[in-house]
Amino acid sequence: MDISSFGITGVASITAICFLVAEIIKATKLNKKWIPPICGILGGVMGPIAMKIIPSASDILPAVAVGIVSGLSATGINQTYKQLTRR
Repeated sequence: MDISSFGITGVASITAICFLVAEIIKATKLNKKWIPPICGILGGVMGPIAMKIIPSASDILPAVAVGIVSGLSATGINQTYKQLTRR
């Protein structure tokens, strides 16, 4: 299995969900340093779930890896936006 078997929709879906969870966490009193690990773990859990939904995906380890990277990219997207809009 390679990342193309997940398709752009699977990866984008995991990233969007992790981004939403990160935004929800920011509204709590939880220390913000925990957001990237939480997003990575959430993405790692969602990868195999997406693998079961997407019929062309068949290997669990790459599914977990794609999920983790997708989850962590959610925090990267947020930070990129913050840095570009900061004056």
